[in-house]
Amino acid sequence: MIGRYCMVRTYSAGVFAGTLESRQGKEAILSNARRIWKWEGAASLSQLAQSGTSKPDDCKFPEAVDRVLLTEVIEIIPITDQAKLTIDQVPVWKA
Repeated sequence: MIGRYCMVRTYSAGVFAGTLESRQGKEAILSNARRIWKWEGAASLSQLAQSGTSKPDDCKFPEAVDRVLLTEVIEIIPITDQAKLTIDQVPVWKA
């Protein structure tokens, strides 16, 4: 999955969507990574990664960071091109 756009769920830091640069054990480095803070329009992370969101305006995804090191990774799901398009349509959420 290295080089693919993926959904990465961690034990305590939440969920991120980004390009998987590397993975070693329970650590992963993502580039161009957005935290998936709140989503609507998909029943699960699996559906979000496969089909995307049908309600991009109701999701809360902050701006992307260039790189992030994630520890305690417990799930990595490749994101389809269709799903990525909808994730990219989610406006940057700022407080």
